[in-house]
Amino acid sequence: MSQFSRSWWGQKFIAALEQFTDSGRLSRGRSYASGGKVKSFEIKDGIVTAQVRGSVNPYFGVYKEPLYTTTIEFQPISAAKWAAVIALIASKASLISRLLLNEIPDNIEDSFAQLGLNLLPHSRRDFQSDCSCPDYSNPCKHIAGVHYLVAAELDRNPFLLFELRGLSRENLHQELAKSPLGQALSAELQLQKRPPVAVTSYYTHLTTEPLSENQSLRDFWHGAKRLPQTIQGSSSYGVANSRPEALVPGISVKKQGDFPAFWTRDNSFIEAMEALYEQVRNKGQL
Repeated sequence: MSQFSRSWWGQKFIAALEQFTDSGRLSRGRSYASGGKVKSFEIKDGIVTAQVRGSVNPYFGVYKEPLYTTTIEFQPISAAKWAAVIALIASKASLISRLLLNEIPDNIEDSFAQLGLNLLPHSRRDFQSDCSCPDYSNPCKHIAGVHYLVAAELDRNPFLLFELRGLSRENLHQELAKSPLGQALSAELQLQKRPPVAVTSYYTHLTTEPLSENQSLRDFWHGAKRLPQTIQGSSSYGVANSRPEALVPGISVKKQGDFPAFWTRDNSFIEAMEALYEQVRNKGQL
């Protein structure tokens, strides 16, 4: 699961399905999704539609590769319940700030649970699925394969969770922006989006200061107070002279997220950079 969907919300989507779906069918569905068996895949108005290639089986008289139509329709949350969810989220600065920044908080499901709702599927009642294949079981391997493609799509668009439940990203942002916290955050975001203003110079103008007559060049360059020749180690866990902790925020690295667009590996980009920075801090010791 972790290798197919790399984001936490995509992994939680599959983990939720595993709670009430046969693991064997999910495994075969995963091989279908990764093996290129899904010929077409579309999500529109909360309905997932896919064309999935079947298997040739002469024993059952199937001599030509069949093409099955698979649909998955998620149960939408009513407008009244969405209003209650938005009101609860809008009252929490930690949630509304991240949502307005197009991020999904990892504890977003807790807000739904307080109202007796769930964003991720918790049972078969949360969606309806159908496939034109002759397999009477539901989900069949074709439906299971489409589930994995939905999880992969969540990596690219985490707000698809809201859209599948009947609320688009645009409508979510509009409703959150109406709250007092949302209005303040939206105003700040609009200020950050202002176009740059041209100025005469983007560099600080140099100024000259007269040199004191009784100041030598040596004192000018070395300064009145000499810097310490050695740096004293800080105390860590009661151990004196231990190596000081490196307090490097790494905002430019962390703002890329765990899986930025250019990162093709399955491990976290931030964790890889933390390991690299640790090696550099330890003078390149591998």
